[in-house]
Amino acid sequence: MNAKKAVERQTGVALWRQIADLIRLSISNGDYDQTGMVPPETVLAVQFGVNRHTVRSALAALGDEGLVQAIQGRGTMIQRKERLSFPISRRTRFSQGLGDQARETEAKLLNKATLPAAGDVAKGLKVDPGALCIQLDLVSSADGRPVSCSTSFFPQSRFPAMAEQFEQLHSITKAFAAQGLADYVRVSTELVARHADASELALLRLSPGAIVIEATAINADPGGVPVQFSRTRFAADRVKLKIET
Repeated sequence: MNAKKAVERQTGVALWRQIADLIRLSISNGDYDQTGMVPPETVLAVQFGVNRHTVRSALAALGDEGLVQAIQGRGTMIQRKERLSFPISRRTRFSQGLGDQARETEAKLLNKATLPAAGDVAKGLKVDPGALCIQLDLVSSADGRPVSCSTSFFPQSRFPAMAEQFEQLHSITKAFAAQGLADYVRVSTELVARHADASELALLRLSPGAIVIEATAINADPGGVPVQFSRTRFAADRVKLKIET
C-alpha cells in the first residue's frame, strides 16, 4: 500500500493521528520486527509525505501509549508487550479468561447508578422499558495496565444488591453468587472495532487515534433468562479476542 495515499488531507482527522494509526498497524503486522525499531523520522516523513514535526507528534502519541520509546542516539524502539489473549466463550470471566498471562487482575468500580431500562438494554434483558436496572461502570486491569472498560446493566428486581456486593467482592461472578445465582452463561456477543472516544482514551490510558474493540454481550442464567447486558471496550493493541465454541 502506498503510504502517501493512505494519509488523507481535509478529512477532519489530523495527519499526525493518521500516521500514528498507520505506524501502530505496521507494528501490529510485524513490519518492523527485523530491527525492532520504527524507521527514522526522515524516512517516515518521506514515506507519508509530511514534515518531520508531524511524524514527531505521531511518535510522541505512540510513546504516551507505551508502544514505542525514543532512545537517544539510536532512534525509536518498539516496546515488546505481547497482547493478552482473552477468550469469548460460553462462560466468559475476566480473571479466569486471562489465566496465568497476568500475575494480578483487578476490576475497579468507577460509577454505580439505578436507572430505568431503555432501548437495547431493555431488549437485551427482556424487561419492560422503564423497569429499573443497576448500572456498573468498571475498568479492568492486568498487572496494573488497563485493558478494558465496561458498562453493565442488571435487573434490579432480581439483583437489588449488585452494586454493594461488587464493591465488597470485586467480582461480578461472586456478586451474582452472593445473590443466589451460582452460574451464568454467555448468550450472545457482538464485536465492532472503532476509534476510542475521549473517556476511553483517559480510562485505558491511550493516545488519540487508538482503536478499541467493543463487545456488546448478554449473559443469562442456566434457564436462559438474561441477567446482564454489557458493553466492554478492549484496548486493541493490548488484547486479542479468541472466539471459543
